[in-house]
Amino acid sequence: MASRKRIYDAEFRDGAVRIVTETGKLVPEVAEDLGIHPGTLHSWVSRARRNGSPSSDRPVAEPSPGGRLRESERAELERLRAEAREKDKRIRELETERDVCKGFVALWVN
Repeated sequence: MASRKRIYDAEFRDGAVRIVTETGKLVPEVAEDLGIHPGTLHSWVSRARRNGSPSSDRPVAEPSPGGRLRESERAELERLRAEAREKDKRIRELETERDVCKGFVALWVN
């Protein structure tokens, strides 16, 4: 059984990807409607999300070397983590205060 490799033009690929991304339909459903293999459409959608176009193998923006964060991104991440730690600490303090107040109310009512 011989399989033939079909070639789809860029406009068709872009349209198929747009259907998936804009309508929220599942890849297999759209692939069946268009008469293409679901794996083919999935690879186009993945490539479009990664590179900005289902026809391009090159990323839209070059990632930072080695996938590492830039210094400004690292500083922002550290600031957000510290802020989250402070909020978690405050939440635990408020929960403790609430529990103590509940205990006083229970004693006062009885």
